[in-house]
Amino acid sequence: MASATKQPTAKGAGDNSVRVEIFDQAYNLRGSDAEYIVKLAEYVDAKMRAVAEQTHTVDTARLAVLAALNIADEYHLLKRNQNGGTVDYLKRAHHLADALDEVLESKRQAG
Repeated sequence: MASATKQPTAKGAGDNSVRVEIFDQAYNLRGSDAEYIVKLAEYVDAKMRAVAEQTHTVDTARLAVLAALNIADEYHLLKRNQNGGTVDYLKRAHHLADALDEVLESKRQAG
């Protein structure tokens, strides 16, 4: 499991430094949100461990690539689902707008 410790930063530096451990390797990372970096590290660590369990491989470079592919797949599936939902809402909105225009036009002609 990923672990983390906050490192002190130089005075005036806006970035927080955090030491994380991913798949038993330590990394010193900096960013504006140390807690977010820790969450990302925990997620990557969990993905690498899941891939290692499924593939029974010990090559960390291979595990990292397979974990990255899994994460990329999740990202693209979510992006596709989100974009597909947006298109459906837009189609529905246009359909309703057209129906409203028809009703208003018929009221204008009748009135």
